Amino acid sequence: MRRGFPWVYPKEVTGRGKGIKPGGVVKVLSPQGQELGSGIFDDGWIAVRLFCGPKEQINPAFLRKKLQQAQALRDTIIEPNTSAYRLTHGENDGLPGIRIDRYEAHFRISLDSPSLLSILDPICDAIEALYETRAIYLAWRFDPRDRFNAKSAPQPPGLIRGHGHKGPLRVTERGLNCLVDLHGAISVGLFSDMRDNRAWLEPYWGGQRVLNLFAHTAFFSVAAAMHGATEVFSIDLSDAYLERAEANFIANQLDPSLHHFLRADVRKALDRFRRQGELFHRIILDPPSFSHGPEGVMSLKRDYPGLVAASLRVLEPDGWFIGALNLGEISPRDFHGWVREGAHKAGVELQLIFEGGQASDFPAATQFPEGRYLKFGVWRRVD
Repeated sequence: MRRGFPWVYPKEVTGRGKGIKPGGVVKVLSPQGQELGSGIFDDGWIAVRLFCGPKEQINPAFLRKKLQQAQALRDTIIEPNTSAYRLTHGENDGLPGIRIDRYEAHFRISLDSPSLLSILDPICDAIEALYETRAIYLAWRFDPRDRFNAKSAPQPPGLIRGHGHKGPLRVTERGLNCLVDLHGAISVGLFSDMRDNRAWLEPYWGGQRVLNLFAHTAFFSVAAAMHGATEVFSIDLSDAYLERAEANFIANQLDPSLHHFLRADVRKALDRFRRQGELFHRIILDPPSFSHGPEGVMSLKRDYPGLVAASLRVLEPDGWFIGALNLGEISPRDFHGWVREGAHKAGVELQLIFEGGQASDFPAATQFPEGRYLKFGVWRRVD
């Protein structure tokens, strides 16, 4: 904590004042009585989220300053043709457990714990003071180690201030249009943390046959098609996501009938492509952290190498495998090990040609190694 780590775990607390309830502002002292900082008390798997050192206080002026500091970075890195980005990235921007995403004049605040509701109003006040704001939405991002879930949340997600947008809202990323649903309980339909990776790939889609697995709303597919891919296959189990995927193509003046949107279990689809002799020049594998399918519950720790192997069996020689993993507890070393294991299973050789991570508006504080959560790489098949 003296070096800036923002969490205090329950087992580290040896004494506490009486009457402290979740959401209360507390001072954290060392065993010798030295004040280490102030934070928000919680009764979950994190006991205190530290917001500031001993010389500062958690008040409206402090919260507004944190937003201004975060915006200063975004003013430098966000391009004029991008209207959707992360304004504050939790612990990495000095606001533990609080993520704020901006979509045009709409803002979405994601909280990790109900204890943080105690400072929600001053955060909303700061947003409205600093920006021309049309609406502010609340979302929950509960950790499975806590007892809370969406059904037990003390305040339902959704619009909390302003006038909400009916239906999907059109935003831009590097000039491409994407339809986002700000009322979505979990995902709005755009993962902005992939922006820099999509940008790196832009020159390499031309003339390629692309397979996008776990496509979600298929914004990777849109980027591929807009930059010259001749044929894009987007596979997902959700009809709703695939409908939005086609809408995203239309929003960018792309003809969906020239591409393919397949509702299928990814493992079954890959096996069918293999049996039919289908091959692709670019394959994107970015599975969700947790999902149900006809084959049962998918576990990335168990299933990722097999998914890599199945993907590589339908990848053209000299083709590119594009892999991603959004699990903070998995190290980059383990991620690369899983890709290597999958290549061994498939009997192919790979070259790593690019290694990426989350976009620069998702910074990782040096004192918070958990901030580097997104693993991303591009491998070339060389056998």
